[in-house]
Amino acid sequence: MTEQQTPGRLIVFEGRDGVGKSTLAELFTNRLHEAGVPCENLSFPGRQLGSLGRLVYDLHHDAPSFGLGKVNATSLQILHIAAHIEAVEEHILPALRTGSWIVLDRFWWSTRVYGGAFGVSEPSLEAMIELERLHWKQIKPDMVFLVERESADSDNGDDLRDGYRALAKREQIRSHVVTLHNDSSVEHALDMAWKTIISTVRRFSERQDSPAVAQLSGQPALLDGRTLQPPKMPRLSPAKPTVVYDTYWRFAVKRQEVFFRRLEGCSPPWTDDPILARFKFTNAYRASDRVSQYLIRNVIYQGPQSSEEVFFRTLLFKVFNRIGTWELLRAALGDVEYSSYSFDAYNGVLSQALAEGRPIYSAAYIMPSAGRVFGHSRKHRNHLRLIERMMADELPKRIAGTRRMRDAFGLLRSYPSIGDFLAYQFVTDLNYSEVIDFSEMEFVVPGPGAIDGVRKCFTDLGGLTDAELIRMVTERQEEEFDRLGLRFVDLWGRRLQLIDCQNLFCEVSKYARVKHPDFKGIGNRSRIKQIYRPSTEPIEYWYPPKWGINSLIPPLGTSHD
Repeated sequence: MTEQQTPGRLIVFEGRDGVGKSTLAELFTNRLHEAGVPCENLSFPGRQLGSLGRLVYDLHHDAPSFGLGKVNATSLQILHIAAHIEAVEEHILPALRTGSWIVLDRFWWSTRVYGGAFGVSEPSLEAMIELERLHWKQIKPDMVFLVERESADSDNGDDLRDGYRALAKREQIRSHVVTLHNDSSVEHALDMAWKTIISTVRRFSERQDSPAVAQLSGQPALLDGRTLQPPKMPRLSPAKPTVVYDTYWRFAVKRQEVFFRRLEGCSPPWTDDPILARFKFTNAYRASDRVSQYLIRNVIYQGPQSSEEVFFRTLLFKVFNRIGTWELLRAALGDVEYSSYSFDAYNGVLSQALAEGRPIYSAAYIMPSAGRVFGHSRKHRNHLRLIERMMADELPKRIAGTRRMRDAFGLLRSYPSIGDFLAYQFVTDLNYSEVIDFSEMEFVVPGPGAIDGVRKCFTDLGGLTDAELIRMVTERQEEEFDRLGLRFVDLWGRRLQLIDCQNLFCEVSKYARVKHPDFKGIGNRSRIKQIYRPSTEPIEYWYPPKWGINSLIPPLGTSHD
């Protein structure tokens, strides 16, 4: 759930016909009742007598009784969406606001998967789903259980299964998705589902002072003859946090509040925090920063979309990481494309800029010169040769064929002057494109600033590496915001990812120089150099289309609530 004024939880069971999801949803609801959680089990399109959902359900399964022949597939899916919206507006949202949990049998996923299998066009499906999402008011499921069973019988069985799997992979950025294999027994699948949600049940029961608290927080208890084990908590306890760790979460909330207030068109100052108001800090989400936004909109998605051209534009931009350098090249050379690339032409433009005293590299990070490998005295010439070598090695094609983000990272890492941190940043930028499509939760490579922030937040890492600790913190984000009573408004349903939490450690390292000057980390810096100066140019935010959030972004100057 993204809105804290909505204290209930939304749990979804999805999957093709015959996998047992309806049975699991009903049994799961019973367990929630036993644990003292107010909840309801509902289904899409709906089976309650007198509801629009029941009418659509009956029409779908027995159109002749309504005097109809075969109903057009697109029309049928529109009716399903109408039934969903009625249930959302009239029943689900009001129930969630009162603290009730909703266990939902099917979601809009079914419209997407079954509609596609039945021949509904992609634009029609996307328009339907966008309409339904509008009525959910940015609320997303806290958990989606994708139920699978190898023996399930249904028409287009393999296509439906593959459709659900592809959708689950895409939607992992919005909601926590867990695949439940229901091949051995329903009880086993139910136990697996229960284990993934028990920590949330426990926190809810503790806040509600439920009679079930004694069962959920002490020794293993018995519910209906089953042993309820305490949740397996993340390994925070070996690590010893400092006061800066709580500041980390408060900083994330305050920085995101600044983001939304600017989006709403509010006048500065956008925060009452004197440190945030005076100094420059990056956004809570890396992709929201001005340079990343420019890269996504004006570099990655402007121009030919072949893997070769997208790779060339992305790496060329990121080597310099400066908007002014990209615009300088475009002004002098026209479209920046590998098909018309010339070392002499690009070197001429960049050399002239340096001769005029114009910077061509960003100060955000240092690009090693690679002079020992390519032999040029000027750094930019070596970097042009570096990109040439990558293109000659068909690196774009090889990266497009990788199966893991780490594999693509390894290919980049193998080139001169590109270390772990730069390779991680570059593969993250390429992952904004359609060349590769990996979860940003796969792995993380901490930079020096992030490591400094980690050491300020923890006096002892408890045996964890910096990367492992960043993962632990990322996975605990909702728990930590709840613990501190903070309302963090996420990026239209997208949780903080590993790359974002890595960046936040870097930023809190700077923030702590003023807020907590006694915490030194591994460096010895005591001042923040960059003073914040509001830009006169507003950003019209636009994210990778595959994230599915662009339709949710309000126009500049409007509220995000």
